[in-house]
Amino acid sequence: GLQRRFLLALPDGPGPHPILLDLHGLGSSAAQQSAYSRLGEIGPRRGYIVATPQAAKDRMGWTLPHTAGPDDTAFLGALLDHLEHGLCTDPRREFAAGMSYGAGMAAGLICALRGRLAGVAAVAGLNITAPCAQAAPTTIIAFHGTADRIVPYRGGHPLRDATGDLRRLADLVVLKPVEQAAVGWAGALGCTGPATTGPAPKVRLRDWKSCPGGTTLRLYTVNGGGHTWPGSIEVARLGPTTHDLDATGLILDAFDRTPSR
Repeated sequence: GLQRRFLLALPDGPGPHPILLDLHGLGSSAAQQSAYSRLGEIGPRRGYIVATPQAAKDRMGWTLPHTAGPDDTAFLGALLDHLEHGLCTDPRREFAAGMSYGAGMAAGLICALRGRLAGVAAVAGLNITAPCAQAAPTTIIAFHGTADRIVPYRGGHPLRDATGDLRRLADLVVLKPVEQAAVGWAGALGCTGPATTGPAPKVRLRDWKSCPGGTTLRLYTVNGGGHTWPGSIEVARLGPTTHDLDATGLILDAFDRTPSR
């Protein structure tokens, strides 16, 4: 019974087009996410329908799968249905990306949408939700800074600089280290053969070379990076932003290479 809203950016051409959901972080908005990720700008140039949804009214963020609140898993599934019915889409090529809490929601959809998504991108939030058992082959590309004080790279309590009620709430949450989350997803997906390279200054890439169904699993670690989207605008309160990587381009490259469902 809730009224829900989303931004929509459409590509030129007849289609069928892949769909990409772009999920904002805690306390953010669809408009801020679209400006920050630039997926709504660049995605359509590369043939993607990009929908940037807004969390429910009076909610700071998404209801993660299997937690209490507005059923955002059902909302996002219904949004994909709505786009399929109204536009020329490729239902075998549906993706989700997100920042921070939106990244956790995107990863949670891998199993919550029962294998519907072909790929997921998680920026500064891969470790917010735990890997799920019996995950369908899914491309995952993740980015995280080692100096992130909101979703710590090494795990532990989030929101390191929070005070008051938010501090007390954060103290109830203990996150796994990001690398442990990536290894967990490798196990859940059946990916093997991890290799480590340095694709850019202060950037380490852990790339699992063998994943089922031609999918990929990649974790880009930014040494000294903050709670930020690599290659995007600087947001001082979130910490340093690297411009040696373009997360937006790398996400779309990974999705372009992902096999159809």
